[in-house]
Parts: sequence; C-alpha cells; structure tokens
Amino acid sequence: MEKILITGAGGFIGSHLTELLVEKGFEVKAFVHYNSQGDWGWLENSKVKSNIEIVLGDIRDYDSVYEAMSSCNSVFHLAALIGIPYSYISPKAYIETNITGTYNILQSARVHKLKNVLVTSTSETYGTAQYVPIDENHPLVGQSPYSATKISADQLAVSYYKSFELPVKIVRPFNTYGPRQSARAIIPTIITQILSGKRELKLGNLNPTRDLTFVKDTANGFVEIYNSDKLTGEFINIGMNEEITIGDLVKLIAELMNVEIKIISDSIRIRPDKSEVERLMCNNTKITANTNWKPNYSLRAGLLETIKFLKENISFYKPDIYNV
Repeated sequence: MEKILITGAGGFIGSHLTELLVEKGFEVKAFVHYNSQGDWGWLENSKVKSNIEIVLGDIRDYDSVYEAMSSCNSVFHLAALIGIPYSYISPKAYIETNITGTYNILQSARVHKLKNVLVTSTSETYGTAQYVPIDENHPLVGQSPYSATKISADQLAVSYYKSFELPVKIVRPFNTYGPRQSARAIIPTIITQILSGKRELKLGNLNPTRDLTFVKDTANGFVEIYNSDKLTGEFINIGMNEEITIGDLVKLIAELMNVEIKIISDSIRIRPDKSEVERLMCNNTKITANTNWKPNYSLRAGLLETIKFLKENISFYKPDIYNV
C-alpha cells in the first residue's frame, strides 16, 4: 500500500482518519505539531499508535514539512487553525498557519512529485447560503478571518493544479462532530455543560442552521475521495444534505440525555452580525456520484456515540470556561 502523510494527525478529524487508514492497510506517517512534551494529541492513546510513524513539526515551517513528506506517495493535509472566535483575535496566526502552511504542503508535494494531494477546506468558505443545498459552485464569501484564509488556501491549491499539474483534490467537509472534538464546538459545549450538572446552558446564537456529519463518516469521505480518479483538481463537499437549527440541536441533545434545560444567551459566544453564517446545507451529489461514499450514522446515532465518549472523557474538558 502507499505511504501517506497526514498533517494535523493528532487532532479531531486527523486522528480518526489516521486510524482508518491504518485499518485499511496503508503505511501512515503522522505529522503532529511540535511541542516540548512530545505529546501526540489524540494519537497518544490510540489503538494504532504502534503502527504509525510519528513526526513532530510545524506546518508553518517549510523545512519540517518537506522533510516529513520524504518517502511518501500522498498527503492528506488537515493541519489548520480552525476556531472562528480566535480568528477575530489573531488573524495573522491564521494567515501563517492556514495559507503559508498550505503553501508548504503544495510546494513540498510538487518537489517530491506526490501522486495524490488532499487539501482540507471547510463549508465556512461559502458563507451564509445564497441557495440550498450548497453545491461546489456556490460563491465563496469570507465572513471571518478564518474563512478568508481557507478560501485563500483553496485557491492556492487550485493554482498548483492548474499551473504545475499537481494532483490536488480540495475536500470541503460541512460541520463535523463526534468523539475528540474540541469544547469550542457547539455539540461538545452543550453536552459537557449538561454532564457537569448544569441545567442552565450558556450558548450563543440559536437560529443558524448546520449540516452535521459524524466524524467517522467524514473520515470515510476523505478515503473515498482519495480513491477516486475522477476528482483531481476538484472541490468536493462532504455532508448529509440535511440541516438543523442550533436551537433544535440543543433540544435533541437534551432529549437524548433525558434532561430539562434552560438556555441563557451569552454575548461573548455570539459572532458579529455580518460575520455569522446563518445557514449551511450540503449538496453531496458530487461525492455520491463519483465515489462509493454514503454516511453510516444518523444524527441521533452519532450524538449518542458522542455523548458516550464525553461521559467517559469529561476530565479532558472545562465546561465552566468558554474556549475560543
């Protein structure tokens, strides 16, 4: 099997994807953000830990990216800064990580002549839906510094395909949830507050809609896109073709956890008016027509698995603190 480099491998989606690729028989090199403790993130206690090669580095550093990519045939690039609230505080950090980091991947892949380069995008690049469901031809609108940097990175990736024939595929997941997700995301925020005994939940805007995909289905989407010979140079959505308001999502989680809750509006959790993405709903026709991908988890099934994980790992989270 081919040897694959995964950047952001110690993170939420990256760790699930790493495990899936190992299970499928690939030789995996996991690129994890350098730290003095030598911590491997969610791979630290992974069942595949002994079957992967861990490389510590910094996606912003061309030398470490270039060296990590040596001997690899393909790369799945997931390393990024993704928290939208923190992008209001430090836009430059997002430029350096998301744009410069993607350049380092593309240029290294070009020099190493990789066969397959998957760059991770986000549905946030679409901004508030101008029509639904959102297909890959939808206009791109940078409503936050985060989304602006991801649009830039996507366009840079396309330019390498068109200018240098680098075999790039831009994977655009809609909102992914599941075990190991950061507490800054809405679903872990809701669940961990309830698990800590709170019945008055501090939340932001309840009106936006999101298209929610369980993380194992998202990871499968990456592998199916990798396997397709029809999607080079393309943007490809991964999503459920469904939407739910944040308010209804809160009610569903409370029902699954068998609790009655009250919602308290917390202004610090609300995006600036013009920056809020009000509606996201995925058109997944391209991925279903060109691959064998289909989701295995309903929203209820995925939420139940997420609740179970958070119950068992609540010590990793700080429900009393709003994490930007």
